[in-house]
Amino acid sequence: MKKNNSNIIGRQPVLEALKDSVQLERIFIQRNASGEGIDEIKKLAQRLQIPINAVPIEKMNYMTRANHQGVIGINSIIQYLDLQDCIDHVLASGQTPLFVMLDGITDVRNIGAIARTALCCGSQMLIIPDKGIGALNEEAMKSSAGALQKIMVSRVNSLLKAIDTLHLNGIKVYTSEMKAAHNLLGVDFKQPACVVMGSEDKGIQAYISKAADIKFTIPMLGNFDSFNVGVAAGIILFEASKQRMLFDAK
Repeated sequence: MKKNNSNIIGRQPVLEALKDSVQLERIFIQRNASGEGIDEIKKLAQRLQIPINAVPIEKMNYMTRANHQGVIGINSIIQYLDLQDCIDHVLASGQTPLFVMLDGITDVRNIGAIARTALCCGSQMLIIPDKGIGALNEEAMKSSAGALQKIMVSRVNSLLKAIDTLHLNGIKVYTSEMKAAHNLLGVDFKQPACVVMGSEDKGIQAYISKAADIKFTIPMLGNFDSFNVGVAAGIILFEASKQRMLFDAK
């Protein structure tokens, strides 16, 4: 059964939803739950790249008063798309890819703000991992001012494999890092590009940085730590859109 069109409650309803390939934002499973349906739910969720959160029973009971049997599925408000299909769509339309990859950003307000900025700056797609990222829920949607329903979103089980796919399609990967040799203002964004934005506390993961083609730093005048990730994304994407608008105007 569903609650407020957001939750699918119980083992069998969640299992049926997975078998019907219903897109779920994530599945909450009671910690140490076992028995009928649990293993199958986990296998199907992994195949469909749906995150699973193991939580205590108190969390489950807080989410619903219904008999949840240790399993609650959260319906997705986002239509997730296949990465290669999105790339093919952008290339077939004659556009130059400008994608944004989110690495470990957990604040849903930042995610929403980045989605809004990305759409306004001509980005066609967000690429997110299936784990280690904030849920694209109603709060994220509100922060994005609806942009999350207009920009393509691809959820992948490996950002590194996603980078491989981008490279195979001639799309370079850009990362913003505090100690990079290049300055943002000297980076060429007119070519097919995917900008990676890392988490506020840890930044971009080392293996993602290693796989990047171009690393740059955002110039700062003030003697302070760094920009908020949402603001940093805005600065980078505006620079990219500015370069592309000037190039197209020639």
